[in-house]
Amino acid sequence: MNKQADEPLALESLLSRTGQGDASAFAELYQRTSMRLFGICLRMLRDRNEAEDVLQEVFVTVWRRARDFESTLAAATTWLVTLARNRAIDRLRQRRMRVPLEPIDFDTLADGRVVPAVDAEASQEYRRLRRCLESLEPDDRKSVREAFFSGATYKELAERCQVPLGTMKSRIRRALAQLRTCLET
Repeated sequence: MNKQADEPLALESLLSRTGQGDASAFAELYQRTSMRLFGICLRMLRDRNEAEDVLQEVFVTVWRRARDFESTLAAATTWLVTLARNRAIDRLRQRRMRVPLEPIDFDTLADGRVVPAVDAEASQEYRRLRRCLESLEPDDRKSVREAFFSGATYKELAERCQVPLGTMKSRIRRALAQLRTCLET
């Protein structure tokens, strides 16, 4: 097996060991994933200090909840990204920060890692997700990406795209159903 194929298993192992209180596994997990998670936080919050605070909260949560991770429910990367995203959304809502009105170019969301072997774009999981996202209608794809990365509400997305609220809700629901079907095949 190559390093790219081994990365998901390595992250699962690190999470498992972290859940058992292994500080060295936690340090390695941080080294391997913090830049990507910071990139997500920074893209969503658009404030370096806020992103650093949220990243710290994410890793405190990882330390406390790593034992709850179940590889049968989600990949390690998915679990970590979901934690970061949810914390960033909580921060956006807590601070009542306005979601930026200008569109975000999600293709430029930088990972920040310098080790190509663990680059998420090279992972099979990322390629599958990207292929499934590309199969969506352009408006649906844009709405799902903005909802995921900005934490915008249906109302905010509807206003931004200048469509009725019901249309936005249907668009997101339909797109998520299509993604689920595509990812299951």
